[in-house]
Amino acid sequence: MGLFDFLSKGKGEKSDGAAPSKANKEVARLAKLVGAKLAQNYDRQEAIEELSKIATAESARALLKRFDFTMEPSITDQEEKESAARGVVASGEAALEPIREYCKKAESLTWPLKTLRDIVPAESFCDELLAVLDLFDTDYVRNAEPKIQLIRMLEEFHTDDVRVAVEPFMTDASEPVRFAAVTTVFAVGMADSVPALVAALEEEESLRVKNRISQGLAERSWSVPEELRDACGKALPPGFSLDGDRVSA
Repeated sequence: MGLFDFLSKGKGEKSDGAAPSKANKEVARLAKLVGAKLAQNYDRQEAIEELSKIATAESARALLKRFDFTMEPSITDQEEKESAARGVVASGEAALEPIREYCKKAESLTWPLKTLRDIVPAESFCDELLAVLDLFDTDYVRNAEPKIQLIRMLEEFHTDDVRVAVEPFMTDASEPVRFAAVTTVFAVGMADSVPALVAALEEEESLRVKNRISQGLAERSWSVPEELRDACGKALPPGFSLDGDRVSA
């Protein structure tokens, strides 16, 4: 290698090393604008557009910040979020890990799940939802909306994996989560859920949820195993009874 080659190589390496640092600084600057509710709409929209062109994991992580808040007018809020969502999707699979990380702490999953659905193949979307649901437990949380949104979205996937994943949430600390879980379990439509449904019915204090379980069992006409019939009959709310091995209204 000649002296000129050596110097050229060294110069190229220095340039390569400096570029990512400059790019990272630019992404960080744009991220601050995207996440600033009080910034000028024009500046925030311009930052969204610039990040969308970068199309990397870091730019996707920055764009996700736009889903943290709502603003007036609502049409501007919608337009900015749609632009941010397109930018996240433009990053492709590189955006998957930032989306998963965002879902762990987000107040709402509507937009991140929308971007997730647009990125992954249709046959993989259910698995991605289950992976996000696995980040949550059934303990009390201040904001249960993310769990509710996930569980409701799983209604369309009628698989045993969904049944197994959702059943524990029928005894969640949050009544709205329990109601959503029961609804999804019935949407999945597998009689294997009867033991979990009866157990939830026994434990449930909310009349709304007890009625939902009882109505679902009556509509599905699923057989209650003999060893669970006594417990089921005692736990049924007014208006429902156990006739043989079936719940009736």
